[in-house]
Amino acid sequence: MITIGDLRVELDTDTAIVRALDALRLSIERGETFALVGESGCGKSMTALALMRLLPENGRVTEGRVLLGEQDLLDLPESRMRGVRGGRIGMIFQEPSTSLNPVMRVGEQIVEAIEAHTALRGAAARAKAVEWLGRVGIPEPERRIDDYPFRMSGGQKQRVMIAIALAAEPDFLVADEPTTALDVSIQAQILELLKDLQRQQRMGLLLITHDLAVVSGMAHRVALMYAGQIVEVAPAAAFFAAPRHPYAAALLRALPGAGRRAQALEAIPGTVPALTQDFAGCRFAPRCAQVMPHCASTIPELLGVGPGHEVRCLLYAPDAPRPAAVTVKDAVKDAVKDGVKDTKPEAAATAAAAAATATVARPEAAADRAEAPLLQVQDLWVRFPIRGTGLLQRSAGTFDAVKGVSFDIAKGQTLALVGESGCGKTTTGKAIVQLLRRVARIEGRALLDGQDLFGLAGPALHAARARIQIIFQDPFASLNPRMRVQEVLEEGLAALQPELGADERRTRIKALVERVGLRSDALERFPHEFSGGQRQRIAIARALAVQPQIIVCDEPTSALDVSVQAQILNLLRELQRELDVSYLFITHNIGVVEYIADRVAVMRAGLIEEQGEVDRVLGAPATGYTRSLLAAVPRLVTA
Repeated sequence: MITIGDLRVELDTDTAIVRALDALRLSIERGETFALVGESGCGKSMTALALMRLLPENGRVTEGRVLLGEQDLLDLPESRMRGVRGGRIGMIFQEPSTSLNPVMRVGEQIVEAIEAHTALRGAAARAKAVEWLGRVGIPEPERRIDDYPFRMSGGQKQRVMIAIALAAEPDFLVADEPTTALDVSIQAQILELLKDLQRQQRMGLLLITHDLAVVSGMAHRVALMYAGQIVEVAPAAAFFAAPRHPYAAALLRALPGAGRRAQALEAIPGTVPALTQDFAGCRFAPRCAQVMPHCASTIPELLGVGPGHEVRCLLYAPDAPRPAAVTVKDAVKDAVKDGVKDTKPEAAATAAAAAATATVARPEAAADRAEAPLLQVQDLWVRFPIRGTGLLQRSAGTFDAVKGVSFDIAKGQTLALVGESGCGKTTTGKAIVQLLRRVARIEGRALLDGQDLFGLAGPALHAARARIQIIFQDPFASLNPRMRVQEVLEEGLAALQPELGADERRTRIKALVERVGLRSDALERFPHEFSGGQRQRIAIARALAVQPQIIVCDEPTSALDVSVQAQILNLLRELQRELDVSYLFITHNIGVVEYIADRVAVMRAGLIEEQGEVDRVLGAPATGYTRSLLAAVPRLVTA
């Protein structure tokens, strides 16, 4: 259905030409799900944009073809391409906040797509839009269809994007990280919807994601990209059972889970190389654990290693010895033999592969210490005013986002807060950190070492802010783009610890940047000059700068690649072990919870359904809601 042949894409920059895609070849059949995986900067999204002819202004296709059936899309005039784009080929973009029109109601944007590519008009098109909002999981679609994007959460905006892409029922869908911002329940619902559409319409799907568990449950074939090239392509079962490229094996070993709680995750060192250079050898060689001397001077080709299975690696050259692949199935057997209780494939695989990874002594669970809790949240209520229509927008009531929530966090302990989007997780964290005082009415108590944070004001509140900090979900949005990293980190120190001199602040900041794994020259750079994982490290450094006792981590790894997520989780664990800092860890990634949390609280509609030790709650949940939440979690699937 779709054939991409020898596609080369270049981007013009002020300093050099970026070769974003290099001789890319792939084909996708009707009704097939083809997954494209790899780290940020490898070329996954650029592949999608080239296919849709939506390259940025400085981008161009220099060679190759993109066939939809027998028609080369690169030869079509833009007037005909507009009929293909959104009609025969739909696309779910990675960032809904920048893809949705902020001055149009969401219903108008869905209707626009329906009327442009189907025969429906007026009331019939609106009814179809309401139907699609319901199908993608938007509550009260008849009312929410008239909302603007800013009135929706990140997960809800992503669902609107999915509705726009699917409303015209395309023959082929490009899905660029379609479920990244969604909780596990809605993610399962959306993935099942995509499967249903494929069965009904034989729709082809190009799935771009860093969630390998989703890939294993959805994809028929998988292609792994690195530095603008495909380095391994295989049927999904073969890829997950026996990954051949060292990069693929390392990604699978970086997955978190209960089986890795006593060990550091395997984090791939270094970053994706700059694509402005001329490569003389293997592009992965500087980061490869199995690198050989000739890898730096010999460019590898895609080599067949099995039915439909190709790998770009000199280990598989005809004259090279074949390495033994670490398979997920063998890892499960080894884990059972060694007494590992958690035999879910991804946990077992990472546990077995960790023989070469240094063991990390997990700190004694704070729940087992005979200490008073560091933070006690008691009967927390957060009420937002509902504004009426009209010029004055008088209050028409209140909305209770958090309803009587209570929990404790001990010193050096991690409490994970999980639940669906809109259940109140982030609101709880922001209320504790005093970020909602002007926009909501907060009741209850939050005792930090016995001091009620909600009762503080003026200098007392100012002093308390140094003891509790927050890492926001989106580091790019939370870092001032006009400030250098030095200024970002020094701002908090100057405000909350004014007794420190300028020299002492700079010394602490330099040590802190190195502690979170960044070079000292990062201090003179701006946030946009860093990758997503590096920006998240800056956000962690900012939170640690004032030496807090507790940090609220709001989805700190949700938008990160598997390898970068491993680096961040390792860093948070190391910091907790060394500084005895506590975490309130807000996430919808159950694998991360299994790995990092001591205790877990499950929220639903502003209430805590159940809480307790992580092994008990996730191993033997007491409520039907927790059981349904865990049932929706994607797990690594092998043939």
